[in-house]
Amino acid sequence: MKRTAKSVLQKKIETVNWVILGISVILSFVFVSESFALGVLFGGLISIANFYWLSRDLVNLFQRLSDTAQPRRFVMTRYFLRLFVTGLVLFFIVTQVPVSVIGLILGLSIVVIGVVLTVVTENVKNSLRRRFKGKNASLVIFS
Repeated sequence: MKRTAKSVLQKKIETVNWVILGISVILSFVFVSESFALGVLFGGLISIANFYWLSRDLVNLFQRLSDTAQPRRFVMTRYFLRLFVTGLVLFFIVTQVPVSVIGLILGLSIVVIGVVLTVVTENVKNSLRRRFKGKNASLVIFS
């Protein structure tokens, strides 16, 4: 199977996810509690692992589409497998590890926060570049 290279945006999203997770865990340890920080850590690791797993599944899906295999069955099987494994891991963490559920939920939101933050910053940077390409460009638009 031929591996495709990751796009620049995907690499930025992955980097931002790890940075947000690191900052969140450190701030949680310093300002909240150890159980909250563990919840953020475990939730973040689960969400980032799911993001990588989904990325790999999508690459495989598009390769299967070109190979004329059955993509629908593949997608549904992988989706339910990922959901089952995530649920099993979350159940184990909540029942066996002393974590804060609020911290766990915050950690599970790391990828969403990272995607939104990356897309907004990229959009703003590209918008400013386009705006300054023309003559008499300024940050403010008067119309």
